[in-house]
Amino acid sequence: MAARVTDTAYRRHRRRLVEQLRSSGIDDLAVLHAFDVVPRHLFVPEPIRHRAYDDAALPLGHRQTISRPIVHALHLSLAGLGGTERALEIGTGSGFQTALLSRLVSHVFSIEKIPELGDLARQRLRALGIENVTLRVGDGSAGWAEHAPYHVILVGAAAPRVPDSLKSQLTEGGRLLIPVASDGGQKLVLVTRTEDGFEEAAVEDARFVPLLGEEGW
Repeated sequence: MAARVTDTAYRRHRRRLVEQLRSSGIDDLAVLHAFDVVPRHLFVPEPIRHRAYDDAALPLGHRQTISRPIVHALHLSLAGLGGTERALEIGTGSGFQTALLSRLVSHVFSIEKIPELGDLARQRLRALGIENVTLRVGDGSAGWAEHAPYHVILVGAAAPRVPDSLKSQLTEGGRLLIPVASDGGQKLVLVTRTEDGFEEAAVEDARFVPLLGEEGW
């Protein structure tokens, strides 16, 4: 059985993780501060809580994982957040990225397909007193048109192509980050809505679970 980790140790581990992210090239101070104040250990299952601040993906059950911290940090940095955005998150998962986003934007709308994960995420966010998040359980592949348009959309699962519904829910100048199947692998794609249409750029290789639903697999 793993030794109990104290709150003081968690703070020390969290600070070490922030320094690790900084040394890996993450220089967005707002993103680093979010990692410094959001307790990742509260978003992972208790049996593996002692590993919460490792730069590693960890299992959540239901064949889902919480992504590596460096992946969350990179995506949030690429989104170019200024604090006033309306953000849509596809794949609430543990709720950790949702909590990070809540520190970086005006409001987060988040959709989780698996009811058990959605319920747990809601409980965790409520326990932390986070109020600028609206959650629902359902198919997120087609977005959440009711609250569109969004300044940023972050998708935490890989799609066969960039869903047209998500693109249409971006405001002009808005950014969409989504893993897309490519040549037997995946690429993280950044989509920006411009006055004339959409610009797409492959950012890096990616490895995510499939996006299931109407506009996914």
